[in-house]
Amino acid sequence: MTTTMQWLFVAALAGLPLVMHDQYFFHVLIMMGIFTIGAMSLNLLLGYTGQLSLGHVAFFGIGAYTSALVSLGFDIQITETYTFVLAPKPAWFSLICSVTLAGLCGWFIGKLSFRVRGAYFVIVTISFAEVVRLVALNWVDLTEGPMALNNIPPLATALPGFDSGPLQRKIVNYYIVLGVAVFSFLVIKRIIQSRLGRAMVALRENEALAKSVGIDVTRYLVLAAIASAAIAGAAGGLYAHYVRIVDPDVFLFIYTVTMVIMVVSGGKGTLAGPVVGGVIFGLLPEFLRGHTVPEVQWMIYGALMILIVYFLPQGIVPAVNKWWTAYRSKRDQVVATNVSLGRNPQEQEG
Repeated sequence: MTTTMQWLFVAALAGLPLVMHDQYFFHVLIMMGIFTIGAMSLNLLLGYTGQLSLGHVAFFGIGAYTSALVSLGFDIQITETYTFVLAPKPAWFSLICSVTLAGLCGWFIGKLSFRVRGAYFVIVTISFAEVVRLVALNWVDLTEGPMALNNIPPLATALPGFDSGPLQRKIVNYYIVLGVAVFSFLVIKRIIQSRLGRAMVALRENEALAKSVGIDVTRYLVLAAIASAAIAGAAGGLYAHYVRIVDPDVFLFIYTVTMVIMVVSGGKGTLAGPVVGGVIFGLLPEFLRGHTVPEVQWMIYGALMILIVYFLPQGIVPAVNKWWTAYRSKRDQVVATNVSLGRNPQEQEG
């Protein structure tokens, strides 16, 4: 996908509120955008370093809980005589805190787990996600446990003139999610095109060869984990301020599976892949909901995933790029042949 096409796509999304006025439609787009941001963050690990993190939802949940707690305020009893108290902070500051803490957790889990590879790395990430979920479930004094944190301040309240009705609030949240998604995409693009990105791809392709030319494997993998976790934390913070209620279900494994499906189906290791996968698998369940019963919906959902993996093993975006390159090559060859024969390239063979 060229830069021009990318900006045209963003412009089309930005113009949707001018022609659409359905609250539920915007709700679907907002949730799709949040999980697409999560998928983009996962692609930074899975697609560019080749490391499968099945506990990626932990960073999403950490971001959600951090943003919720900072915006609501909390207190923690450190000793019998001292209690740490944090007064409620603005929603935007809370979102920044969610990105920061998720990034720090990414650094910690990267330092801990990138000394192992393969199935061991997967086990470490899953275990980390389960530990964080249990903490959220059982630390009732801080997280309210299964009773959930509610009445989380929305991000849209600070903008005058847009909080007069449900549709206006949806539109403001839509633009906030779109803005964060575009910013995250640009950050990931900058990383991939930098020395860090080239080192990540080298590690994915041939780790032994990368080591032999002086690439510090653990260092670059940890940096990728920090960036990936921070972006996932931003997605979690957006989720908390949009839904305005957070409970331990935010750590459900199905959320990681959803992100993996978006990355793999769209094309891992490509910038546009998670976006394409996010659009397809974010909108498909809502489209099927109005036409079939739930059982058939999941059958179609699974069948489509199997077909994509079988016929397009590298994903949709690489397949489209391959077809487009072959088409242009064939067209250029025909034009060159016509020129060499002295024909007008615009003529139609009759």
